[in-house]
Amino acid sequence: MLERLQKFIAQAGVASRRDAEELIKAGRVTVNGKIVTELGTKVEPKRDKVAVDKKLIKAEKYLYILLYKPKGVITALEDPQGRKTVTNLVADIPERIYPVGRLDYNTEGLLIMTNDGDLTNALTHPRHEIAKTYLAKVHGYPPEEKLDKLRIGIKLEDGVTAPAKVNIVGIDQEKELTTLEIVIYEGKNRQIRRMCEAIGHPVKNLKRVKISFLTLEGLRRGQYRHLLPSEVEELKKVSKKKND
Repeated sequence: MLERLQKFIAQAGVASRRDAEELIKAGRVTVNGKIVTELGTKVEPKRDKVAVDKKLIKAEKYLYILLYKPKGVITALEDPQGRKTVTNLVADIPERIYPVGRLDYNTEGLLIMTNDGDLTNALTHPRHEIAKTYLAKVHGYPPEEKLDKLRIGIKLEDGVTAPAKVNIVGIDQEKELTTLEIVIYEGKNRQIRRMCEAIGHPVKNLKRVKISFLTLEGLRRGQYRHLLPSEVEELKKVSKKKND
């Protein structure tokens, strides 16, 4: 199957797609011994010989990781401030893998990491409406009329949220906390926290427990596992269905 040259270079772990494009334009990439500078070039990964700076490369195999991100960990490949990142938690994996979407520093829970750019795009694009389920412990006892605002869609600084599914799953009267199960289908920055703040019940603790059909079952904080081939196929089907 033919694929774009910059995608092949990125999948080989040499550079990001954007940086790969710069390598191509700079004349540092050859295909079957010939310099290629055209970004539209396509190659056959199993047949063509691609080299960057005269060094032959090959595409890494696709990896799909399910990580239980703890609080106090950055969802990034590196951090200028020296804080722990999700990359540190998968340091024993030699391939370069990237987080699919984000969880903020103080949020824990399920995070997918992969080097499959197409699946990443499918899972993060808003129009694909991939369900993400959170447990949010909020201050106080939000009444149903306030929760209805989240179910309909609430106005934030960057626009109105899509309708969410919201249910009360627990109440701690001693600590004056309510646990909400919230399902959203988009990924605005700090969305759950901002939604709850908007109705006057800020979040104390936040945990993502599910993405589509995937859960944290069997994992402890900081642990990860490889997705089963059947799970990968199901993820691709889910994102494709939403796109059709």
